[in-house]
Amino acid sequence: MIKGMIGRKIGMTQLFHDDGEVVVTAIEAGPCLVTQVKTEAKDGYNAVQLGFGEAKLLNSPQKGHLKETGQFKHLREFSVEDVSSVQVGQKVDVDMFKPGDLLDVTGVSKGKGFAGVVKRYHFAGGPKTHGQSDRHRAPGSIGATTSPGRVLKGTRMAGHMGDRRVTARNLKVLSVDLARHLLLVKGAVPGSKKGLLLIKKAGGSK
Repeated sequence: MIKGMIGRKIGMTQLFHDDGEVVVTAIEAGPCLVTQVKTEAKDGYNAVQLGFGEAKLLNSPQKGHLKETGQFKHLREFSVEDVSSVQVGQKVDVDMFKPGDLLDVTGVSKGKGFAGVVKRYHFAGGPKTHGQSDRHRAPGSIGATTSPGRVLKGTRMAGHMGDRRVTARNLKVLSVDLARHLLLVKGAVPGSKKGLLLIKKAGGSK
């Protein structure tokens, strides 16, 4: 049984319940098509490759790979325990989820460019008075001299911020719209609007 699919972040909105408002994220989930089935006997592991989104231009190898299913912009693999019931061309839709399910949603976080330690790691910065005119957002000491005589790996310093693969876990499904392939989940998911998402049932879901 396939326990995940590909989607796209639409945006965030609010739902007003009897006990107050809830901030939710709207996700366009599928429809996806099975483009390849990988088996342990042939490939060394069981997995299903899904296609999502229409591609305008493909090269020859991609066209050959997708000749039986159509042109897809995004291809992603999902591990499956038993692939005996899965066929190439099979449709995977949002009806695999229901309200109350817990999901793990993976996406690429918003890129913030090169950022300093105050923005990146919430450092307090240096003193603002007593002659310190240029240390307001400086990191301070990054290590000792003789011992160890180097900067330790993992030291928090300025650098590229965001644009990383992030997974938001155990997000509750509030609503499923089969006609519009729409999921409403409680809370926020990684990435910007129209960003690609991998949606999987969480470990605690059945």
